[in-house]
Amino acid sequence: MADIKFDVHRCKGCGLCVMFCPHDNIRMSGDLNDQGHPYAELIDADRCTGCGLCYRMCPDTAIEINRKKAAKK
Repeated sequence: MADIKFDVHRCKGCGLCVMFCPHDNIRMSGDLNDQGHPYAELIDADRCTGCGLCYRMCPDTAIEINRKKAAKK
């Protein structure tokens, strides 16, 4: 699992993260950021595997991924 954050203010709405998400788990918001661009948002946090493809494809470095550590038994 991963904790993924999108920087709404840096996103320019290119949609590369949406295109490359292998789980179809990112979409462009219907809202606009302060620059007038739609921004990326996660659909379902539980479906995010933290693969990092969105992070690597983002030309605006608007995505941050923190991998969650597994709970110890």
